[in-house]
Amino acid sequence: MVYELNEISKKVKSLFAGWKETLIYSCLQQVMGKVFVTDVENPESAAAFVGCFEFFAGVPDEELVRNKPEGFIIMTPQNDGWSSLIEKCFPDAKKNTRYAIRKDTVFDRAHLEKMVALLPAGCEIRKIDGDLYDRCLLDPVTADFVSSFGTKEKFLAMGRGVVILKDGIIAAGASSYTRYREGIEIEVDTMPDERKKNLATAACARLILNCLDENLYPSWDAQNLTSVHLAEKLGYRFDHEYAVYEVSSDMRTH
Repeated sequence: MVYELNEISKKVKSLFAGWKETLIYSCLQQVMGKVFVTDVENPESAAAFVGCFEFFAGVPDEELVRNKPEGFIIMTPQNDGWSSLIEKCFPDAKKNTRYAIRKDTVFDRAHLEKMVALLPAGCEIRKIDGDLYDRCLLDPVTADFVSSFGTKEKFLAMGRGVVILKDGIIAAGASSYTRYREGIEIEVDTMPDERKKNLATAACARLILNCLDENLYPSWDAQNLTSVHLAEKLGYRFDHEYAVYEVSSDMRTH
């Protein structure tokens, strides 16, 4: 049987030890997300779930893997044993590569200010407030800027984000996909017709500067090489590749 933990023990935290992923931090710190185990008293395995990401740690456990949350999920295995279980339980899962970015970046504020200045004429950067929160949810491109927090109140209290408005319409933005105590995990996107105009660069630079003003670390994890290149443009450094499995809600399990 699978249990959701109300309290995170040292034993559970040790299962994820050394895994430098801020979405896991969000779950273990109980800032947001959930942690699942099959043995509450002496857990040897655990799954951390937040947003659409799930991370499996410890001894590979098929029951945990099959306990898939609803909707589209990106499953991240700690090792090959977990990978094999995911492939067994969800044979139609799509295996992809993601790109981890180092978590120790020392940012050059002057350089970031120059990136903000790349914003084209006719555009403005605004922090996401209650009205912009609602507007972000209206389009799939911008929904992830705020959706992981569940409610407007929680995002306004804990989230951080900016959008770029062009003629009063959201053209791009950068925001906290998730929040942990020491910082945020950045989510960035641009409307298809507005790409390759430095909007994402300007939005990310502004968000990073805002985080630095609050002593929050703006963590970055890249879905693709384009995201890696944008991160490097802003001052981040690539760390390593890792495998994930994309599992949709309608995939067969046998």
